[in-house]
Amino acid sequence: MFSSGQIAFALFFIVAFTAAMVWVYRSDRETTKKQYKGVGWVLLAFVSFVIILFLLKYILSF
Repeated sequence: MFSSGQIAFALFFIVAFTAAMVWVYRSDRETTKKQYKGVGWVLLAFVSFVIILFLLKYILSF
């Protein structure tokens, strides 16, 4: 189905992409902690809002 060149390219791409993502993540770790401080509360509020909407839909459908 795939040629040996395509398989080699895919494996090289996966390894290179993963290595690049790990390198970028490690270099931006401190900046990310400062910029996204408190983002957990926003996520909690959003998830709670969606759950409330589903509950209201379920309750009002009867």
